[in-house]
Amino acid sequence: MSMKETVVMMTCYRAWANARTYEVVLSAPEGEITKARKTHFRSIAYTLNHVYVIDDIFRAHLTGSKHGYTGRNTPVCPPVAALWQKQKALDAWYVEYAKGLDEGALDEMITFDFVDGGQGAMTRAEMLLHLATHTQYHRGFVGDMLNQIPIKPIPTDLPVYLRDMRGN
Repeated sequence: MSMKETVVMMTCYRAWANARTYEVVLSAPEGEITKARKTHFRSIAYTLNHVYVIDDIFRAHLTGSKHGYTGRNTPVCPPVAALWQKQKALDAWYVEYAKGLDEGALDEMITFDFVDGGQGAMTRAEMLLHLATHTQYHRGFVGDMLNQIPIKPIPTDLPVYLRDMRGN
C-alpha cells in the first residue's frame, strides 16, 4: 500500500469512526454529554470539541492559513449537535483533501507554531496520520465516559472499519 493509499484510508476511517461515535453521543441525554467528569477535557462535549479544534488547526497548517485559536479547546463549547455538523463537514474536507494529494505533496514539510508555544514541522502525510491517531485516542476517552452513563459505545476499531468497508 502506498503512502497516499494509507493516508486516504486513514482519513476515511477517521470520518467513519467519528460518525459512529457521534451516533451514540447524540443518543445520550444532553445532561450526560455536558456533565463534568474526571477527565482531561471536563466532559464528552468538550473532548469532542477539542478534537474539532485540533482538526481545524491542522487544516489551517495544511492550507497555509491562520486558524485564530489560542488554545487546544475553546472557552465555550458549542452544542454537540452543532459540533457534529461542523465535524462532519471538516471530515469530508479531509477526505477530499487526502484524495487530491499526490505522493510529492504528501512528503512536503510544513512548519507551524503550536498554540501553546514553540514551532513544529511535519509532512502533510504525518499531519494526516497524526489526526487519525489523535482522534482515536480521544474517542477512547469518550467511550470511557459513555460507559459511565452507562451507554455502550459502538466499536470504532480499524479492523471493524476494514471489515465493514470490504463487506466481510
